Amino acid sequence: MYYEYWGLTKAPFDNVPDPSMYVESHSSVETAVAETLFAIEEGNECMAVIVGDVGSGKTLSLRLILDALDQDKYRIVLVTNPDMSFVDLLKEIIGQLTDKECETKRKIELLETFNRLLFETVDKGKKVVILIDEANAMSGPNLESLRLLTNMQDDRNNLFTLVLAGQMELAKRLEHPRRANLYQRIGTYNRIERIESISALKDYVDTRLRLAGAKEPFFAEGAIASLWKHSEQGVPRLVNKICKLCLKAGETNGFHLIDERIVDQIGSRFTRLRSRPDQKEDRHTEREPQKTFERSPGTRIDFPSLEAVPKTQKDEALRAARTVETTTPPSPERNEQQDQLETAWEADIGSFHIRIAIPSDVMRQAVASTSEIRTKLAGSLAAQTLQKYPQLAFSASHDPVALWSDIRKSIINAMEQHTPVLRAG
Repeated sequence: MYYEYWGLTKAPFDNVPDPSMYVESHSSVETAVAETLFAIEEGNECMAVIVGDVGSGKTLSLRLILDALDQDKYRIVLVTNPDMSFVDLLKEIIGQLTDKECETKRKIELLETFNRLLFETVDKGKKVVILIDEANAMSGPNLESLRLLTNMQDDRNNLFTLVLAGQMELAKRLEHPRRANLYQRIGTYNRIERIESISALKDYVDTRLRLAGAKEPFFAEGAIASLWKHSEQGVPRLVNKICKLCLKAGETNGFHLIDERIVDQIGSRFTRLRSRPDQKEDRHTEREPQKTFERSPGTRIDFPSLEAVPKTQKDEALRAARTVETTTPPSPERNEQQDQLETAWEADIGSFHIRIAIPSDVMRQAVASTSEIRTKLAGSLAAQTLQKYPQLAFSASHDPVALWSDIRKSIINAMEQHTPVLRAG
């Protein structure tokens, strides 16, 4: 693994909400966590809200809150995908409170069950806390239903606290005049901002490296300034993505320090790719030469250009013309007849539309193997795809692990769909 080259015990910049990698240099996260815990534990509030831009640290904040709550005092519900009907949302909440699947389907019965569970929890000396991530995905009617849900309190205490975390669309909905009744019930309202300064960013990077086992910093002073620029002035998710790719580039080229030159190489390409969906490409325009940075003659690292476009229903011809071709490496025995049997299909991966082609000899090997081996083979091919086109993971809204999983799933589906044809052949 790339991080072992640097003497680390684990990956320091994965974009996952791991509380063990939390760095106390992101003050708006610290404030959001502290005030939300106050709303739950002391403030007797029925609702707390955390908003922020993509990649700012909202999910991590919820994980820190969850870990800080005493499990002996609280029954905790965590909803990570609230894009569902209010009935299904109630069933999810009740299912987590009872530790079993909720079979009730009528809304009135679900409300009665939830109310009963609230009082049963209070009788046991506990309080219910409901954390909803990605709350910006909730519909307006569902937000109104949540407001009515908060009416289920006794005369002196709130029987549960609802914590909503979401992107800025959530803030716009909550602050709309039509939802004044809901807005007035918010006890604490926090917005998570970017990392606030270059010095705080340096502390963030150095601390995450130390938590992963580093004995000394790997990023030079100039590299931190460049990282600040290319991460849109401290967006944590972008910081993590760029730092991870810099460490990988260092391993590939045998570097022992990440300097400004490396961060600029990776960060500038990242910025250009992020802006590409808003640009119209002239297919007849000469392409910009591929940039590289060199360690010594004959040793270099390249990040190839990616022909990918966002998913859209407009101008299918343009979409087809700019579709990525991801082709697995052919085996030495591949011949013209096998080329004709090549299996190809198109798929939407993340916000990109790609064309995947698998040579028939590789497909035949998969067909003749067990399901377990096909899964491993698909995982290997998916990893090759991300290695060949690292820009697939260069969007702030994309997680490399999720992209790898989506590509692997697409390859497995293709293997299974083409199995009868190839066996017959």
